[in-house]
Amino acid sequence: MAKTSSSSSSSSSSSKSISDKTFTGLGNLIKLLPTGTVFVFQFLNPVVTNSGNCTTLNKYLTSFLIGFCGLACGFSCFTDSYRGSDGMTHYGVATMKGLWPSTAAGSVELSKYKLRIGDFVHCLFTMVVFAVLSLLDSNTVECFYPSFESTEKVLLLVLPPVIGSICGTVFMVFPNNRHGIGYPATSDSSDDQS
Repeated sequence: MAKTSSSSSSSSSSSKSISDKTFTGLGNLIKLLPTGTVFVFQFLNPVVTNSGNCTTLNKYLTSFLIGFCGLACGFSCFTDSYRGSDGMTHYGVATMKGLWPSTAAGSVELSKYKLRIGDFVHCLFTMVVFAVLSLLDSNTVECFYPSFESTEKVLLLVLPPVIGSICGTVFMVFPNNRHGIGYPATSDSSDDQS
């Protein structure tokens, strides 16, 4: 009986660690794109594309929206937050020396928030995911390349999951520890930096 109990507890702990890893990986996938930026794009895209019935003005507006949201996704990879001496969460931009602006830092060491190579990798993959999301959106396809939807339907169905899987794997292997503007908040992001 003791063997059954120990084997069930070891299988329960291994399944718990697998589920913990799964949820951690899912959390990292959620951090691929800032939710606010994606929401703005999903909300405004049907309006600026005129639901796919584009004029020249609609094409310019859609290009501006995609460019602006893409840059916002990239920029958000370089933002981070910390809990200041006043107990409030403060946001800043990662620089070579640390986090800027450094108001209300108090006893928080902001130099540990320096730019890292991983920030640029995450920026690249975030922008790739947003590009796939925005350029293969049905309204964008109908606006810019309507014949593509009928001739390359398989590509439109296969490319987003493939790109998502590749980028998701990279994010699971190299998790992003930044908790900046547009990303889910944690209780104390300074703990995640170490």
